[in-house]
Amino acid sequence: MFGKFKGISASQGIAIGRAFILKHEKICISDEVISEINIGKEIERFYKGRERAEFQLQELRQKAEISLGKNNAEIFEGHIEILLDNSIEDDVKSLIENRRFSAEKAIKQVINENVTVMEDLDNPYMRERAADIKDIGQRLLYATANVELTSLADLNEKMVVFAADLTPSDTAQMDKSKILGFITETGGVTSHVAIMAQSMEIPAVVGTGRIVDQVKNSDMVILDASMGEIIINPTDEQITEYKDKMHLLELSLLELAKLKNLPAETIDGRRVELCANIGSDQEVDNALKHGAEGIGLYRTEFLFMDKPQMPTEEEQFRAYRKVAEEMTGKAVIIRTMDIGGDKDLSYLKIPFEQNPFLGWRAIRMCLDSPDILYVQLRAILRASHYGKIRIMYPMIISVSEIRALNEILNNVKQTLRDDGIPFDENIATGIMIETPASAIIAKQLIKEVDFFSIGTNDLTQYTLAVDRGNERIAKLYQPFHPAVLSLISQVIQASHEAGKWTGMCGELAGNEQAALLLAGMGLDEFSMTPSSIGKIKKIIRMSRYSDLTALSEKVLDLSNSEEVIAVLNDVLKKYR
Repeated sequence: MFGKFKGISASQGIAIGRAFILKHEKICISDEVISEINIGKEIERFYKGRERAEFQLQELRQKAEISLGKNNAEIFEGHIEILLDNSIEDDVKSLIENRRFSAEKAIKQVINENVTVMEDLDNPYMRERAADIKDIGQRLLYATANVELTSLADLNEKMVVFAADLTPSDTAQMDKSKILGFITETGGVTSHVAIMAQSMEIPAVVGTGRIVDQVKNSDMVILDASMGEIIINPTDEQITEYKDKMHLLELSLLELAKLKNLPAETIDGRRVELCANIGSDQEVDNALKHGAEGIGLYRTEFLFMDKPQMPTEEEQFRAYRKVAEEMTGKAVIIRTMDIGGDKDLSYLKIPFEQNPFLGWRAIRMCLDSPDILYVQLRAILRASHYGKIRIMYPMIISVSEIRALNEILNNVKQTLRDDGIPFDENIATGIMIETPASAIIAKQLIKEVDFFSIGTNDLTQYTLAVDRGNERIAKLYQPFHPAVLSLISQVIQASHEAGKWTGMCGELAGNEQAALLLAGMGLDEFSMTPSSIGKIKKIIRMSRYSDLTALSEKVLDLSNSEEVIAVLNDVLKKYR
């Protein structure tokens, strides 16, 4: 088979190598009705299979903790909880007893029903969690049938992995040194494989559609994850072309690495701060490796997700303290729980909403359920004794919300004083600017906080009334739209007039075109995926602030995003 395929870029990079097709042996499940005397036997087989599956998951958790870190290993604790769930057990037993299904047929039906429920949800994050249910169900099915699952541990050379999907179980068993890249038929940028590939800096393309049947084991493959392209059995000329691209990419990364310990400062002395976005304490090493000057966004919701219950104050404190200590005095901005919209919690009764991105989410949820915020703020404040921590609240639209939050914060501070627990009495607080409302009243909001951080993903979505997850209107999602840029400029100006500062933690902060414009607008801090820090630092250090200021003034007068992008691309040529 020869050909080119497209998918979604999930983790940047280029890989050239042989294909490994991850396919599991099919289990034949009989439709025959079991006899009454075998009902007990089938139920016993189910229980023994579940015991085997639980043992395997415990082993996987231990392996994952060693190879992928404790945070990534915690997903298997949630898998064990689901495996042992009483409702699954009751449903399987009911099908065996009342409909005389074999253990395997009963398991398959129960799992399929649960997966269907998850996949029918409007929430993209929860739909992708259906893959976890499939993973658990497959393991239980194979363990009950006493059949071994194919494993990525079987690789004996570096290969490009193809799969319909890659589950947490698959990736926990792999030897990272043998993986050149990932290609999956399903999944999006928030899927498990995307997150894992990014954290390991392995090229990955997801959501390709039916590709596994188009490739054979050991076929030669080119994976250009930067462009979301896969070439099966390329020509010699194509291999040479992409080897040259890989070489240039490697040289570029080596050059960027030399900038690691240099400041992000323009030729004429304007200094900005380049920070990293992280989702767990396990990502700090990667941030520091790329020269992050701080953590501009610690997404704490990942502490709350993929768990069977709310994390305790102690669990949160340990995670926050670890990040603070490892950053050795560099600032760490901890965003309070940003649940809702496209992120859900299985153990919270979040009501169905027609428009969840406009609904009960983030700080709205916390103000209505202050006990959740209370525990988190205690953990953050306790950790502030061990490093330079700042608190950031998401989804703010009014002064009254900030005042209510500060009242809760002051109450929490008093409880810590009463308990004799040390914390940073002068801890800085800030808010996310991610709605037109907060951008428009930025002059009023900045009086209540120490800093702003602009979340361009949501700000673009809300300003343009464009669902960023809707493929049919994807072309309308334009962060370079003049309306979005005007709001960003207003926010930065409002903070500076008050003698305070503004950062950005949306995807735009790591965009090379945007770096020119944002620096010229006066943005003080850029926070991004760690691997993007080097390229943004290079642009800043090659620029004159006076030129960037003039550029931003010119761009803010343009009438559409196409003109903006054309101007920025033309200027960017000088940096390459």
